[in-house]
Amino acid sequence: MHSKDIVYRDLKPENLLVSHVDGYLKLADFGNSKQIKGKTYTLCGTPEYIAPEILTNKGHGLAVDWWSLGILIFEFLSGDVPFCSDDPLKLYQLVLKGKIKYPKSISGDAKSLIKHLLQVDVSKRYGNMFNKSNDIKNHPFLKGKVNFSNLYYKQEESPYIPVNTR
Repeated sequence: MHSKDIVYRDLKPENLLVSHVDGYLKLADFGNSKQIKGKTYTLCGTPEYIAPEILTNKGHGLAVDWWSLGILIFEFLSGDVPFCSDDPLKLYQLVLKGKIKYPKSISGDAKSLIKHLLQVDVSKRYGNMFNKSNDIKNHPFLKGKVNFSNLYYKQEESPYIPVNTR
C-alpha cells in the first residue's frame, strides 16, 4: 500500500484476519485508507493506535502506519496497549508524550524495535527514514528470523491455520 502512496490509518488487531486457507494475515476495513501525496489532515483512527502527528493536526503521512505497527507489536508481546486511559484527552496526552513502561517480558531487541516505531519525532521513526521498511526488516528483532521474500510469495508455512467451520 505504501508503495502506492496509500496510508491505511487503522492498523489494530480487529482489522487483521487470519485466512482459513493458509493462515496468512489479511487486512480488513479500509474505511480510513487514503491515497496521499505528502500530507493529509483528517482526524481518524482508533484512539489507542493513533499517531501523535494525527492528534496535533499538523498533517500526517505514511508514518502513522509504522506508529500503529509499534503499538501492535507491543500489544502482541504484552497483552495490552502502551498508552491506556478511559479519558480520551488523557490518552492523547500520553500518546503525545510518548513515554512507555515496558514489562520485563519484552526482550531488549523487541523493546528497541518498538521504541524506534513509537518515535514521536516522525523524522526519526523507523519506516519513515531513508531506508524505509528496511530499517524494520533489518532490525535485530526480525533479522535472520523472518524471510520477508518468502512471506511475500507465501512460501512460509503458517504456524497456525484456523479450522474452517463453514
